[in-house]
Amino acid sequence: MASIRLLRGRIRSAKNIAQITKAMELVAASKMKKAQAAAIAGKAYAHKIYDMMMELAEKTDVSNHPLLMPPKGLSGKRAVILISSNKGLCGGLNTNLMRYFLSTYADAKKNSYITLGKKGAEFIVRIGCTLGADFSATSPFSSTVPALTELVTGQYLRGEIDAVDVVYSEFFSALRQSPKRKQILPLRVEGLGEEYEAVKTDFVIEPSVSEVFDLLVPQYLENQIRDAILQSEASEHSARMVAMRNATDNAVSLIGELTLMYNKARQEKITYEISDMVTARLAVEG
Repeated sequence: MASIRLLRGRIRSAKNIAQITKAMELVAASKMKKAQAAAIAGKAYAHKIYDMMMELAEKTDVSNHPLLMPPKGLSGKRAVILISSNKGLCGGLNTNLMRYFLSTYADAKKNSYITLGKKGAEFIVRIGCTLGADFSATSPFSSTVPALTELVTGQYLRGEIDAVDVVYSEFFSALRQSPKRKQILPLRVEGLGEEYEAVKTDFVIEPSVSEVFDLLVPQYLENQIRDAILQSEASEHSARMVAMRNATDNAVSLIGELTLMYNKARQEKITYEISDMVTARLAVEG
């Protein structure tokens, strides 16, 4: 009898878990659609501003721009913007990101870190690295882009760091997200230009090419950070949707197994009761 009560309680618990994970799956799916649309729209803008950077770079002297040249007196110190999630229950997304981080930065303690996401901030503190700033409490993360850009740009121009990297989860599809590292400072316009076949167009730029280029560089830098945030958010919601779907399927499978065990236990109990009744009747008749 005790085992039947135990099985009944486990079945009830599994059903409650299945209901919760199904609801979380639907919420994550709704957020994923919005985040995916934002990430795809952001990529279109990123490609267009990149095209403009390539076009203007060919018409101006980029060697005079401080954000395009490495700082003097290189120290080997980098500022790393680590974008993770504030919450868990998203499968191995954060775990894969941290493993990629450790494999990418062999001497991680010499760098300074800026985090967006509590999981990343906790990880940086746990491995004993310097946490320069944490924007995890700000929602949405994209609202921190101007302040974040100003922070890393100021550090770079003052010579406190040699480069700025962004480490995040790149979104490919609902089933595929991959950790990625992207260097945003110094801006490597010339190196990227080799992969880009610009359409040679003659046009008039006012007030001048150099002034427009100087105004475009900060916008380009902000866009790189914003794109990484949008990619990370789309990856998070996609991974959580898949994780909750798997959890729901596992709960349903467990319910089936427990129900089968429960029915067997009930059959055994009924069989024993009938057997006892028959035995008692035969004993009375005998």
